[in-house]
Amino acid sequence: MVRARPLTLATAVLLAVAATTSGGCARRAGPEWERENPLAPLPEVPLGIDATFEQLPEPPHPARVRLGRWLFYDARLSADATVSCGTCHRPDQGFSQTERVSTGVHGLRGTRKAPTFVNAAWAPYPHFFWDGRADSLEAQGLAPIENPVEMGMTHARMVAVLDAIPAYAPYFREAFGDERVTSERVVKAIADYERTCLAGNSAWDRWRRKGDESAVSPQARQGHALFFGKAACNRCHLGDNFTDGKFHNVGVGWDPGTGAFADPGRHAVTGLDADRGAFKTPTLRDVSKHAPFLHDGSARTLREVVDLYNRGGTKNPWLSAKVFPLGLTDAEMDALVAFMQALDSNLPVETPPTSFPR
Repeated sequence: MVRARPLTLATAVLLAVAATTSGGCARRAGPEWERENPLAPLPEVPLGIDATFEQLPEPPHPARVRLGRWLFYDARLSADATVSCGTCHRPDQGFSQTERVSTGVHGLRGTRKAPTFVNAAWAPYPHFFWDGRADSLEAQGLAPIENPVEMGMTHARMVAVLDAIPAYAPYFREAFGDERVTSERVVKAIADYERTCLAGNSAWDRWRRKGDESAVSPQARQGHALFFGKAACNRCHLGDNFTDGKFHNVGVGWDPGTGAFADPGRHAVTGLDADRGAFKTPTLRDVSKHAPFLHDGSARTLREVVDLYNRGGTKNPWLSAKVFPLGLTDAEMDALVAFMQALDSNLPVETPPTSFPR
């Protein structure tokens, strides 16, 4: 048996470039779904992110990115063909959502808000989901597909559905070397697409990296000083993506009457008492785009989030030592909100495909 050779990044880029040159006219004249989602080079990493795709152990491939983009938004991957990854991770909402919790197949509701995954290609630690139960973007992609409250599919059924769509076959061949559809290939393609979902070039980046004094307001500058000073937000929100990738208990969901959390958080994964009520530090990139906030969507505004931290969180036996009363004034809390709003990207918003291989 002849083993198909894997697609190299250099070959994939050449294919992408060829598709955009005059020799790619036939490709552009192809089916509607291909015209809407052409093979393209990897995007430029925006201002504010000091990393490159080439630094990754396995950089995303343009052919896999294109396939993954279709799969990410294709509702046929769900049990009732109504839900896709993009149903909850919406590009115009910072790849999160504006609902408190996610709604899956048959209208079933989960218990957590969909977290964003922008800039996840360079996550400081390989922990995904609010509780960190997945150790890679690929593992993260498998879980919602088979979760009965989310997409409600078995992996075998998902593969059968895609096998029955003949127009997907050439794109699997283009991405992986042959036409075989497997659950591993599906989530690999989706993960590569997710790795190209970026946030950056914010007003704050242009001020700090380019010296553009007109990019941010005096209030946002005050918020910057507080963030890295008196408010000590950078104890957990640090680095290019403003997250340490770790898990902290700030008291959200604590019920003093029962002495328990509505959601155990990281504890359900590790079983450690120290992880009770602990959740992953979210990135602050594009944070203003997906209110409400926190893992359960219980804070309606960023001001409410700042107020929670200003109070020192909600007291409980496992409260993080990094959470304590801040003594901020109303004006200072407003300045912190202005700073976080200045972290919103100035990048084109992804337009999800409306046509898919048939």
